[in-house]
Amino acid sequence: MISDMFSKMIGTLAVILVVSAFIGGSDIISKFIKKDRDWRYSLLTGLLGGVFGIYGNISGFELNGAVISVRDIGPMLAGFSGGPLGGLLAGVIAGIHRLTMGGITAQACVVATCCIGLICGAVSRKWHSFVEKPYFALILGALMEVFHLSVVLVMVKPFETALDIVKQIAIPFIAVNALGFAMMIAITTYIEKQRKLTIEKSRLQSELEFASVSQHSLLPSINDDYPGCKELDVSASMETAKEVGGDFYDVFFVDATHIAFVIGDVSGKGVPAAIFMATSKLTLQNCVRDIPDLAEAVATANNSLCARNDAEMFVTLWVGVFDIVNGTLNFVSAGHNPPVLLRGDKAEFLKFKNGFVLAGMENAKYKENTVILEKGDVICLYTDGVTEAEDKHHALFGEERLLSCFENRSSDAVSDIIESVKNEIDVFINGNDQFDDITMLCFKWKKDS
Repeated sequence: MISDMFSKMIGTLAVILVVSAFIGGSDIISKFIKKDRDWRYSLLTGLLGGVFGIYGNISGFELNGAVISVRDIGPMLAGFSGGPLGGLLAGVIAGIHRLTMGGITAQACVVATCCIGLICGAVSRKWHSFVEKPYFALILGALMEVFHLSVVLVMVKPFETALDIVKQIAIPFIAVNALGFAMMIAITTYIEKQRKLTIEKSRLQSELEFASVSQHSLLPSINDDYPGCKELDVSASMETAKEVGGDFYDVFFVDATHIAFVIGDVSGKGVPAAIFMATSKLTLQNCVRDIPDLAEAVATANNSLCARNDAEMFVTLWVGVFDIVNGTLNFVSAGHNPPVLLRGDKAEFLKFKNGFVLAGMENAKYKENTVILEKGDVICLYTDGVTEAEDKHHALFGEERLLSCFENRSSDAVSDIIESVKNEIDVFINGNDQFDDITMLCFKWKKDS
């Protein structure tokens, strides 16, 4: 007898679990009504809970004038989702349907079912976070079914008949309904968490896309109008490994005859690196424009970044100030890769003493270096994402491959040179994922100026 009760009740429970999971996963309710616990949401959950209760009645079985079912799960779930109003409505719907089925326990079941929906709604409204825990839901469900059987013992006459019914059904009745309620809560809670994660992921994606647009807007738009200097051919490219990155470049006039070129690489990736990138870029630009001595300007920028570096990030950086009249390029490197100098058909790295990274240590000293460019010379600045690009076998693109990209290219526009380097990198990595930002900034002192 008990095994038959278990099998029949569990079969009905399985159907209710599948249907409720489908409804929750398909977002049918929240598509029309926002879940803000208003009366409309409570009514809708109450109606659904009532339908579950009716199905429980129909799928139940008769025993000595009583209908044994999982009807109470509907009002309990409605109370959990829709509060006291939802629970009570589901209890009334399921209870009225139970009353039409007749039997000596009909009135008692109506009272118990309505009270269970109301009680679960009140408990959930006050201690919702606790009810979300399956073990708490299991205990609450068991208490509700004990309450239901107690109402039967009080209201059904004669008492001996009520007691006989309760003895026969108590174990499967309490166990299946309590377990079913706990499983429903677990499914509902899981689906709700997944929905919130999906919404949060979508929100974060939108914010990252906005951050990416904002980051690129901080970089100078290099075109025919800017820097608008007929003596120079300038081009740049930045491909971030994520939506936002830590690489940056900058081109700006210090005065009418001097133009600054900057490239940097912030430690880390993502939004924190992008924020520190913006700070580093603006700080350095202000220092270079305000302080004539380039080494002193970089040192001042370093101290400024160290003073507000709670995230303990740092940035490698190369900055050069080029005299467009006589071809003098004064530059300072703070732990950055050496630029490529293309002169004629030969490419080589500029040699210099490298300084310490910016924001890594206060009062660091930097050395200003000088190189005199000839007409037609090309300087290419880049970040380590270029030389450290990996193929599927973890081999690096390397400095030698980079130099070979520039050989015999002195007559080309710098935009074509950058595109050629990017193509060589793509061929080398052969579809392997990009793990670092790839940024390049090139300029040529034109022969025909």
